[in-house]
This record gives sequence, structure tokens and C-alpha cells, in this order.
Amino acid sequence: MDVKEFEVNKTLPYDPSLLAVNISLRQIEEIASTVSQRCHVSGVNEIAWALRALMLTDLTTLAGDDTAANVRRLCLRACYPFEPQFFDKFFERALLSEIHTAAVCVYPARVKDAYQALQQYDKLNKVAIAAVATGFPTGQYGLQTRLQEISHAILAGATEIDIVINRQLALVGDWEGLYNEVVLMRSACGNAHLKTILAIGELGTMENVYKAAMVCMLAGADFIKTSTGKESVNATLPVGLVMIFAIQEFKRRTCQIVGLKPAGGVRTVRDAIAWMTLVNETLGMRWLRPERFRFGASGLLDDIEKVVREGVAKLEAEEAEKAKKGEAVVEQDPVETLCKELRKTKQEK
Repeated sequence: MDVKEFEVNKTLPYDPSLLAVNISLRQIEEIASTVSQRCHVSGVNEIAWALRALMLTDLTTLAGDDTAANVRRLCLRACYPFEPQFFDKFFERALLSEIHTAAVCVYPARVKDAYQALQQYDKLNKVAIAAVATGFPTGQYGLQTRLQEISHAILAGATEIDIVINRQLALVGDWEGLYNEVVLMRSACGNAHLKTILAIGELGTMENVYKAAMVCMLAGADFIKTSTGKESVNATLPVGLVMIFAIQEFKRRTCQIVGLKPAGGVRTVRDAIAWMTLVNETLGMRWLRPERFRFGASGLLDDIEKVVREGVAKLEAEEAEKAKKGEAVVEQDPVETLCKELRKTKQEK
């Protein structure tokens, strides 16, 4: 992915007719449960899906004790999650430059540190810098203060802004008021990409989740994001499905494409595969690209690394056993498919 090639979405006029919705919670939960039961993979399939999840991740640190040093370490891990020789059996060495996270995500005060680190690693055009803003995680600040925080982050080098919406406006049903605030935030972002955090655990109902998603998309959001990761309820498949329905209806009515970002609670490769399966079966495989789908996570990369290293070791042992017996080693289709995608990405640049 080239960070600078993404176009930002346009603000569309407020249209209350898009907010009309009737959600069957039972049906939503049944669909989500069915998807989660279908997403078990193993072997080379699991390795390929784990690497795909890595390349869709916004590697995040949002701690009170963040320092320049740990942001640099975060950026190093985002750029080089595995040592170059690790994948020699599966990838050409040249393709390894494409195996990195989609972005790093930090507080505005740490954006400059991230910028300097990515500049040092020559990855500014490959790994985006996302900053949370507008009074993250609560949003309980005056509007001008929230807008100034966006400007501060962009001036420091942020290319993506993750805002939190004003939950109070959503809870009282002031959807036009929420729209007007997000429009101002869209304007403050300029050419930076806008992700709107709905904080679904604090919206009360699935209908409110749908309406908040629709309002943010009308206001010009490039992504709708489930959570801050600080709420008691974060990213769940049923909520994700409601947000996907909103994305589908918005695209049908406006022809505008909006991405999805689950955040909070996505800790394992199995969690990530469940989300990617849900997206693949509803929005299609074309949505599983950094410009349309992200994971917001701090711990997911740990499990990705564990799954990939253990999976590669197991495959190497199996191949060694086959070679010992004189059996042919079969080409690994999922990894080859991923290789083709990486080659295409590299050629496009």
C-alpha cells in the first residue's frame, strides 16, 4: 500500500432517511455465530491468514507511560515484524518489504516520534501514522479543543486521524448535531484519512450503532471504527455485522466506499480470522485491503508472530519428513496466493 495514494471521502448532505432501520438482534447474533463456527483453519492456511491480518493491523500504543523510545520500538516492529531470512523458504527476499503493518497508532504527542522513526526506517510511504484525537477516549472536551487536537496531530505528521464521536449526542438522538460535529472534524483533517470511533459499548442499542455509523459516513468518514478499546464492550461480531449492513446500504445509496476497523478485543489470530471471514462473506475479498479494512490492536501481533513461527516450523518438519521418504513436496496454494498479491503490490509502486 502507498500511504499517499488513498483518496479521502466527501461530505454528503445530511439525509435522515438513511437512518431508518429495524434490526433483529436474534438474527444478527445467529449470523455472527454461524460465521465464527466456520472460520477454523490450520497449517499453511493459518499462516497465510495470519500474515494477511498483520498487514491489516494498526499497531497501537495508547498508554499513559508512552515515551519516544517505546514508540520507536513499536515502529521498528511494525516495519520489520520478522527477520529477513525467516521466510526464505516461502517468499522471495524482495517481497519481505511488503510484509509490515498498515499503520502505527499513537497519541498526538507521540506522532513526531513515530514520524522520525518511520523516516529513519524509510517506511513513511508504506506505514501510515494514525493519531487518536478529539479527546480520546471519552470525547468530553469542548469542540474547539477537539478540532485543535486534530490540527496538532496533522502538523506533527499524522496521515490518519481516529476521532471519537460525541456519545451524548447519539444517546439523545441528536443525529444532525452529531453530523455537524463530524463534518467539522472531516474538514479539519484535510487530506488525512478520517476514522470515526463509535464507542459501540456506550451507544445503548444496535439501532444507535447503525445510525451513528450512517451519520459518520454522511459526514465524510473514510472508516467507521467500533471502539476505543477502553470500553467494557468493544469489537464483537454482531456489532461488526450491523456496521457492515450500514456500509452496504450507504454504498448502495451513495456509491461511496467506507472502510471498517474493529478495535478492542481482537487479540488472537483466531479472532482476526473470524473478522476477516465475516468481511469476506458480506463485503467480499476486495474489502480485505488496508484502504478498506483494519484491525486496531496492541497485542494481536504477538499471537500472529507465535502462530506464524510455530506454523513455519511445523511445515518445515513435514517437508523434511517427506523428503526423507522421497515424497514430492506439494506447492502451498494459500502462500502462493499471498505471494502473488505481494508481487502485484510491489509492481504497482
